[in-house]
Amino acid sequence: MSVRVRFAPSPTGHVHIGNIRAAIFNWLFARHEGGAFLLRVEDTDLERSTPEAIATLLAVMEWLGLDFDEKPPLYQTAQIKRHLAAAERLLAQGDAYRDSKGGDGEAMVFRIPFDAERIPGVVEVGPVDVPVHPDVPVTVSGKGVGYAGVSAKGTPAPGGACLAGCKDLQVFAADGACLFSLAGKEEAIGRGGDSVTLPGAVRLHFTRRAITYHDLVKGEMSKPLDSMRDVVIVRSDGSPVFHLANVVDDITQGITHIIRGDDHVENTFRHIMLFVCLGATPPAYGHLPMIVNAAGKPYSKRDGDAFVGDFRDRGFLPDALFNYLTLLGWSPGDDREKMTRAELVEAFSLGRVQHASAQMDLQKLTNLNGQYIAELPEEDFIARCRERLAELDWGRAVDESLLRAVCQLMHSRLKVFADVAQWQYFFVALPEYDVKLCAKQCSDAAVVAALRSLSARLAAVTPFTAVAVEEVVAAAAAAAGLGPGKLNQPLRAAVTGTGIGAGIFETIEVIGKARTLARLQAEQWLALK
Repeated sequence: MSVRVRFAPSPTGHVHIGNIRAAIFNWLFARHEGGAFLLRVEDTDLERSTPEAIATLLAVMEWLGLDFDEKPPLYQTAQIKRHLAAAERLLAQGDAYRDSKGGDGEAMVFRIPFDAERIPGVVEVGPVDVPVHPDVPVTVSGKGVGYAGVSAKGTPAPGGACLAGCKDLQVFAADGACLFSLAGKEEAIGRGGDSVTLPGAVRLHFTRRAITYHDLVKGEMSKPLDSMRDVVIVRSDGSPVFHLANVVDDITQGITHIIRGDDHVENTFRHIMLFVCLGATPPAYGHLPMIVNAAGKPYSKRDGDAFVGDFRDRGFLPDALFNYLTLLGWSPGDDREKMTRAELVEAFSLGRVQHASAQMDLQKLTNLNGQYIAELPEEDFIARCRERLAELDWGRAVDESLLRAVCQLMHSRLKVFADVAQWQYFFVALPEYDVKLCAKQCSDAAVVAALRSLSARLAAVTPFTAVAVEEVVAAAAAAAGLGPGKLNQPLRAAVTGTGIGAGIFETIEVIGKARTLARLQAEQWLALK
C-alpha cells in the first residue's frame, strides 16, 4: 500500500508551531516511506479563511520547504456537495437522523450504529450496572438513553449515552422490578421513532461495548460506547460539520495514514465509524503529543513566539526551526540533535514519537539556530545582516568595509538575525548607554581613573589591534591597582554601552581608534553613574 498522508489546516492568518510540527511529521513520514504528502485547506470558515490567510499558510510552508504533492491543494469548500451527498447516504442507510435543535431548523445527526459489531475494533466488554438518580426519569429513544447519575453528595449528575452504548438495556426500580427491557424493541426505538419515559428508575443494566484501535503513536486505544453520544454532522443551516467533512475529504484524497495532534483522539473513534458507514476502510491513525510550556500547559502566544511567522520575522533559519520541531516529541534513537533534512527523512519513524507532551524550550531552539547561522557562507551571512540593518534608521547607510569586519567578528556569535539590531554601537558615533550597567561598572574611583588614563595610552597604540589594546588595558589596570581583567567590563560599558558582545578587545579593534577614544573622552558613561 502506498502511503498517502495530508496536512489539513484551517487558515486563519497565523500558523501555530503545533500545527506546522504535525505537517513536518506528515512530510517526513511520506518522504521516508516514498509516499505522497498532500495539502488540504479546510477553508469553510469564510470569515477567517481569507485569501490573505491562505497565502500566509502557503508562504510558511514554502519557507520551511514543506513541498506537497498533487497540486493544487484540495480546498474543502469545493467538496461541500460531496459532504452533503454523504450525509444523505447515511440518512438513507439509517446511520443518521434529522433532529430539531433549538427550533431553528433540522440538523442531521450521525447515529452510533446499534449493530456496532460491523465496525472493526468494536468488542463486548461485558455486563455493567449503572446507578441512576430516581428523581430524574430515564428516557429511551432513537437519540439515546437519557438519565442522571448519582453524585458523591447523592444529587443528580448529568448523564446519558447513545442508544448503541446500552446493548441489552434493562431499567430497574428500587424494588428490583424491571421497568423496561430494550430486547425486541431495538428497531422500533432505534429507527422507528418510539420513545419511553421511565420515572423512579434507580439502575441501568446493559452489555458494555467499546471501540478500539491501534494508534501508531499511543498504542492500543479504547472508548466505551456508553461514553459516547450521537454527533451532529450537518448543521440546521445546511453546512457540514468538521466530523463529516474531514472524513469525506480523507476518502476523496485516498488518505492511508492520519497523523495529527492528540487533541483529536476523541474524534477518531467517531471518524472510524463514519469511514465504515460510508463504505470506506479507515486509515491508520497516529496522534502526536501536545507542545506545552514549562508549566505543562498548551504552548501559546503568551508563552513567547508561537507562530511560524514570529520565528521567521525574528531571523530564525527555516532549517533550524524544522530541525528543532522534528525533535520536539520525536527522537532518532541516539543523541543527535542537529540533523540535516536528509538525515531526518532517513531516520524518521512514528515508532519513535514520544507519548508524553513535548516542552518548548526557546533557548535550546535559539542555540540550535546559532549553529545553523554559524554554518552560513560568509557572503550569505553578510547579505542577511545587510537586509536587517536596512530596516533600522541608523543601519541604512553603513560603511561596507566596517559591515564586513563586524560580520566577521559576530558571525559565530549571532543566534538570531533580529539581534543585528544590537550592533548599533559598532556603527554610530556614540552608543546608547545602559544606565544601570554604567552605574554598576563605572562607579569605583580606581576604575574611573584607569578608564580616563586609557585615552592617552590607546592614542599611542599603532597598529590598533586587539592584542595591542589588551596589553595597554592590562597595564592601565595594574597601574590603578586593579586585578587582571577587572577593567574589561567597565571598558565594555564605556565603549559599547552594553554588557554583552564579542571579546572586548576584538570589539574595540573593529570600532576603531578614533571612535574608541571619542567615547572614552566624552565620558557619557561617567555622567550616568
